[in-house]
Amino acid sequence: MDMLKMLFEGADKNFIIEIIGRTIFMFFLILLILRLSGRRGVRQLTLFEVAIILGLGSAAGDPMFQEEIPVIYSIIVLFSVIVLYKIITFLASKSELVTRIFEGREMVVVENGEFKIDGNKDSDFSQKEFFAELRNKSIEHLGQVRLAVLEIDGTLSILKYPTENIKYGLPLFPGSYKPILSIHEKGPFACMFCGSIQHKLSHKNQTCDNCGKKEWTIAIKTPFIH
Repeated sequence: MDMLKMLFEGADKNFIIEIIGRTIFMFFLILLILRLSGRRGVRQLTLFEVAIILGLGSAAGDPMFQEEIPVIYSIIVLFSVIVLYKIITFLASKSELVTRIFEGREMVVVENGEFKIDGNKDSDFSQKEFFAELRNKSIEHLGQVRLAVLEIDGTLSILKYPTENIKYGLPLFPGSYKPILSIHEKGPFACMFCGSIQHKLSHKNQTCDNCGKKEWTIAIKTPFIH
């Protein structure tokens, strides 16, 4: 295979220089548009804003290397999108309904030391994802958490129990998060899916009354480490 032929055959040397100029111009234009949106970081973006960013990327990318597309077209698209964004965010600030439609709503992940399943009984993807977020917050087990809320911008807000009120909870780190071998192990026991606590089990695969799962681990009650 001729690599030089594959890379350069049919290329217009003069347009290569123009591509560099278009790319630099569009790059700084995108930065300006994002600055006008008022957001400081990706972690602050809602789903609606991610959709806006994807639209901006498409509008900005094509004129970088397609000679037949004038840059002015892209400029019009970019500024139209940012005006639309400002209008929708203004309406969202005035209407709870508009906010819910375009940005979704916050979701309770953990409540009173147990994972909120709410229709998630058939899938553990969300559980594993949120447990990882809790570990990143130095949460060792669910018994340390009074309330955890997933905000619409993707951040996780946590209210912890004071030390004297910490309960037995489902361990979140791999060393402790493992199924019991026998019901004769010292409890209490925590459901490995929802974190529901049982002080005694009638058999190893006892069904959890909260989520219907059958795997249990040893619950722990360690204090939160600051």
